[in-house]
Amino acid sequence: MTSYMRSVFPIKQPTDMQLSPADLAARQLSAWPLARANYEALQGVRTRSFEMDGCELRLQFNPARIRSTAARVDDRSVRERPCFLCPAHLPTEQLRTPWGEDFLLLLNPFPIFPMHFTLPALAHTPQTLTGHTLDFIRTARALEGFTVFYNGPRCGASAPDHLHFQAGSRGFLPLEREATVRPRRVIIPAEGHAGTLYTLPGYLRPVLVLRSACEDWLDEHLQCIIARLPVLPGEAEPRFNLLGWHDAEGWTLCLFPRTEHRPRRFHAEGDERLLLSPASVDLAGVFIAPREEDFLRITPQDLRDTLREVTPAPDEVERIIQ
Repeated sequence: MTSYMRSVFPIKQPTDMQLSPADLAARQLSAWPLARANYEALQGVRTRSFEMDGCELRLQFNPARIRSTAARVDDRSVRERPCFLCPAHLPTEQLRTPWGEDFLLLLNPFPIFPMHFTLPALAHTPQTLTGHTLDFIRTARALEGFTVFYNGPRCGASAPDHLHFQAGSRGFLPLEREATVRPRRVIIPAEGHAGTLYTLPGYLRPVLVLRSACEDWLDEHLQCIIARLPVLPGEAEPRFNLLGWHDAEGWTLCLFPRTEHRPRRFHAEGDERLLLSPASVDLAGVFIAPREEDFLRITPQDLRDTLREVTPAPDEVERIIQ
C-alpha cells in the first residue's frame, strides 16, 4: 500500500495481511486456479471495434462475466441470497487486504481489465455514494495507474446491497482518451476556479466531466451534481455511473446520468434478446457480451440504441446543466 494511502486512509486493526495491489494480484494468480484461468483467458479475448460519430466503441466477448451481466438484482432475489461481498462469504481462496478503515481490496476473479480489483466496504451497507464521495476521490488518487468506478444499485451493480467500488488498469477504456481530447462545452471554466466542469457534445451518451487538482473542489462539485439528479420513487439515490482517475495534472471524474437499468432487448424473448446490461465500463466504451451469439450479431445501431435507452434525453440533461 502506498505511503499516500496510509496517510489519507489510516489503517486500524487490520484483519488480514496488508499487501500492495501488485503483491495481492501476484499471490492470487499464483495460488487461485479460478482467478489465474480467467486472467489467462483475457489474453486471447475476442473483441470487435466500431467507430461511431467520432467515438470508439468496443465489444468484448467475455463468458466469465455472465454472472454479473445476468445477475438478478430485484429486491427479493437480493434478500434471498448471501451477500458475496461480505467478508464471511468470500471464497476461501480469496485474499483480502485492508484499504483504509472501512474497505477491503480484492482481486476480481472475473476480470474485464488486464488487472481488475473490487473494493467492498467492510460493513454490509447499501450501494450508495452518499457520504462516500471523498472515499472515491481518494481511492482514485491512491490507485495510480488505475481507473476507479462506481456502479449505482440500478446502474449495473451486481451487489446493490453492499457498498463497493471497482478499479481497472488505465489505458483500457476509450473514455480515458476521449474525455480530454474531444470538443467540449464548458460549464464552469478553469479561469478563476480550482477546476473545470464540461460536457462532450455528440458523445452518444451524456457525460459530465470534472477536472481539478483540488480534492475539496472535486468533492463539493461532485456532490452538487449528484444532488441535482432526479431520484426515482423508492430509490435512495439518483441513477448514475461514475469513473475517475488521477495523473500528473490532477483528477478526472466522469459522471454518466442514467434513466433505465437495462435496455429493452435485455428483457426480450428468443432471438430478439440481447444480453447487454450497461454499467460504467460499457458507458466508457467497452461493452461486455457474455454470450457468443450476441457478440457475433450486435451491430453499431444496437449499441447506439442501448446507450439511448439507458441515458437521459438531451432536454433532461440540459435541465441538469442549467
